[in-house]
Amino acid sequence: MKKLIALALSLFAASAMAAEFPDISVADLKVAIAEKKVTVIDVNGSDSFAAGRVPSAIDFESKGAELEKLLPADKGALVVAYCGGPGCNAYKAAAKKAAALGYTNVKHLAAGISGWKKAGESVEK
Repeated sequence: MKKLIALALSLFAASAMAAEFPDISVADLKVAIAEKKVTVIDVNGSDSFAAGRVPSAIDFESKGAELEKLLPADKGALVVAYCGGPGCNAYKAAAKKAAALGYTNVKHLAAGISGWKKAGESVEK
């Protein structure tokens, strides 16, 4: 019985961590960008950022220290962080920083830049 309870608690903790920053689809992010209703943060590093990024993205590596100045005044505004793809967790650095600054609508593009490109979306250079 103790093992079952421990398993249930660990599964609950894992699901809670996964839901820390909800996912946003490529399609929904594309709409938000077109409507200028999102701040996008790229956490792939400056070299990758220069090679191609989701349109309008901020380079977290070079601009992370001044993130507070780059985010909108509205703490409920949509903020999306992404990195390389589904297996990458680097996005959490930017997402956690935005949340620590008081932003309440922080999401994760789990598809990352690889999924963005795979979906046929254009990148900004």
